[in-house]
Amino acid sequence: MNRQTVMENSMVPSTCARPIELYVFIDPLCEDCWSLQPLLRKLQLEYDRYFTLRIALRTSLPSMNLPCIQKNEDALACDKVHPTYPIIAVKAAEFQGKRAGLRFLSKVFEYSFLKSRNVSSFSVLVEIAEKLELDVDEFIRDFSSKNVLRSLQVDVYMAKEMEVDKAATFVFFNGNIEDEGLKVSGLYEYEVYEQILEELVGMTIIPDIPPPLEDLFQRFDVLATNEIADIYNISEKSAERELKKRLLQQYIERITFQDTTLWRKKQL
Repeated sequence: MNRQTVMENSMVPSTCARPIELYVFIDPLCEDCWSLQPLLRKLQLEYDRYFTLRIALRTSLPSMNLPCIQKNEDALACDKVHPTYPIIAVKAAEFQGKRAGLRFLSKVFEYSFLKSRNVSSFSVLVEIAEKLELDVDEFIRDFSSKNVLRSLQVDVYMAKEMEVDKAATFVFFNGNIEDEGLKVSGLYEYEVYEQILEELVGMTIIPDIPPPLEDLFQRFDVLATNEIADIYNISEKSAERELKKRLLQQYIERITFQDTTLWRKKQL
């Protein structure tokens, strides 16, 4: 799991701006990966200046069988439901920008685990692209392109080189390109990742002050009440009070799924 080999073969650019490189392998159909989102967001908010983040897709399927793409057929002409569709769709969304890919991944989790929608359905994935106001025609073209296949193959290669056999998995690399990466599989308490980051940096790391609430909703599309409370280190009651103020100002809107309350910037 030598980083130099991975970087050279996957053509992922290295960076010297931050001392740590963090690869996070995520499966859009994995419930643990959905639960990982708040932790990863907080890590970015507090320690973003210490690491460069790369999200890679790791499917739980026994093999990467992408029949539609391999034949370069239009996705609409293929089976309309397939277990590989979610990871293909995330990659297709990424072609409209890194943030578009992350937003799409977040929405896939929302549709799957909160709305109980079948995200292996092509029509549902197109619906998500529409909801996020992506260029839907471009999304459909990219979905069935060879470029998506090549991008997915890079992620598969990295997972193999880093010996990642499941999602969710973190792989940390320090500033020495010859050192092995530190792999952390599964989901742990936030403090575990803080400690690893500090040990790899080799000095005490100081968390950044969280941004104003309005800026938070500019960066992340949908947030839960308890997640916001955790970010600002306040009680859920206090967080809800602040959120209701923004609700009255019509800056944000509330979305309720069963016993879960989510908040997002009000859509015009």
